[in-house]
Amino acid sequence: MKLLEGRVALVYGAGGAVGGAVSRAFAREGAAVFLAGRSAEPVERTAAAIEAAGGSAEAHLVDALDERAVGGFVDAVARRTGRIDISFNVIGVGDVQRPLMELSAEEFVAPVETTMRTQFLTTRAAARHMVARGSGVVLAFGGSGPQTQPGLGGFKVSLDALEGLRRQWACELGPAGIRVVTLKTGGIPESLPDDFEGRAELTERLTEPTLLGRTATLADVGEVAAFVASDRARTMTSATVNISCGALVDY
Repeated sequence: MKLLEGRVALVYGAGGAVGGAVSRAFAREGAAVFLAGRSAEPVERTAAAIEAAGGSAEAHLVDALDERAVGGFVDAVARRTGRIDISFNVIGVGDVQRPLMELSAEEFVAPVETTMRTQFLTTRAAARHMVARGSGVVLAFGGSGPQTQPGLGGFKVSLDALEGLRRQWACELGPAGIRVVTLKTGGIPESLPDDFEGRAELTERLTEPTLLGRTATLADVGEVAAFVASDRARTMTSATVNISCGALVDY
């Protein structure tokens, strides 16, 4: 029996590296995956790869900032399938990573506003259907912790806000049997384009603080996400799952 056999999963940002990896892992474990993104081509490419491997996937054009679009997408999937089991939001947040003194107010606030609005909208839309069934899993990506470093702009602040929202959702949705969990990695060099300027230097910088001498891969993220979304992790909620290979220390 596959971990997610018969489950219905929604993935926002499915055209990106992390969203694609998690979507493929969900499909390998038996889930019917509905992929959402603002750009059709990368999402359709992910869906095609999943179907070529024998999985079930559909690509949908959805702006996660648009309340009506998110609600319409989730409701349509629920009408067709009769259920929503997993919702995972890993969209890009448009952050500008420079020292705070060099940012405009708009540049600082943008990732915080985007993170909060999209995570709120996608979770609420899925939870409406999960509550009726008495079960469901909401996953977020990014996580936070006490560590930071100069030059992250509003990005780290948006991750801190995400953890606060995760705790609030977990508290309010827990009585309905819904789990809410964040995954955090500390950075995935594999997700960087081959022509990314400074790729080698950034990879070294992300690897150096790990305790295992390596960083998480995209496949690692997909495997952990599938496990956390499954009933084998049914006791996990209001938690951050740390897959940073020791780069991020939990206190």
